[in-house]
Amino acid sequence: QVQLVESGGGLVQPGGSLRLSCAASRSVLSSGAMGWYRQAPGKERELVATITRGGSTNYVDSVKGRFTISRDNAKNTVYLQMNSLKPEDTAVYYCNGWYAGTLYWGQGTQVTVSS
Repeated sequence: QVQLVESGGGLVQPGGSLRLSCAASRSVLSSGAMGWYRQAPGKERELVATITRGGSTNYVDSVKGRFTISRDNAKNTVYLQMNSLKPEDTAVYYCNGWYAGTLYWGQGTQVTVSS
């Protein structure tokens, strides 16, 4: 069974930090790249960061230098460390991953950056 479960979202003040976790089925984690996306109210879902099975990373320009994606294969978990958060980072954050030619998504976790 393929599962992706995000956690770690919440309310944080501007300039604060959060770490999101995505607990994934081993089948998904071992298949290839994993990614974090986000969707703000009234906007399309956008890519935030990706990490390959080998650990290569890619980020959208707006989060470079502030967010870090990583993976712990032993724990079947992908993380998104978010620092220096801004109100425009407010969104539902989703992780995704591939297995057997199908892209799977988690249910999302809400991140709200507000004073």
